[in-house]
Amino acid sequence: MPRPRQALLSRDRIVETALALIDADGLDALSTRRLAAALGVRGPSLYNHFATKEEILDAVADSVTATVDVGAFDRHGWHEALARWARSYRSALAAHPNIVPYLAQGPGRRPAALAMADAVYGALVRAGWPPARATHIGAALRYFVAGSALGSFARGFVEDPSLYAAHPHLSQAHRLPGHQRSVDEGAFALGLDALLHGLAAEYAATVAPLERSGGRE
Repeated sequence: MPRPRQALLSRDRIVETALALIDADGLDALSTRRLAAALGVRGPSLYNHFATKEEILDAVADSVTATVDVGAFDRHGWHEALARWARSYRSALAAHPNIVPYLAQGPGRRPAALAMADAVYGALVRAGWPPARATHIGAALRYFVAGSALGSFARGFVEDPSLYAAHPHLSQAHRLPGHQRSVDEGAFALGLDALLHGLAAEYAATVAPLERSGGRE
């Protein structure tokens, strides 16, 4: 029997299939045995491309991070760039919420994640933010974005009015799941605006005076 012209497996195909499994059934449901079955191969075949399951998860996480647009940091000032990056970041994570807990562990050795961290931190330092404060800002935005993508506030309520009878301030809470998108996106927009407004005020009070005077602390 002649050998196939193309290999049955590739790193990209493994990553795409693993992400689809995680999207469908959650992070804990992924195993090398199940992944191999979905790919129509035997488990050991995966190890021609990845040494461990953790390497597969790293590649899956990085494939999601790679879809985040960091180009705004080259085209806009730090404030607008942060806003555009945060929205793109949330969109990428919200499309794959089941991988968020793994992503939240930090960039590790993942190339796209490290490139994103470098873009954010570098833009803030170039804008005059002290390095320590730039680190705080990047971390704060990452916490906020990851948290907002991890789950839905609106879907946390059930569509049963009787459940809230003893809670007069929650008399309309049963309606929230029906307005999930507007509630969750509105909350994200409000939180992001508040964060950036506070940072703009801090920048004006602490960084801008130093730049005007020609000094840096």
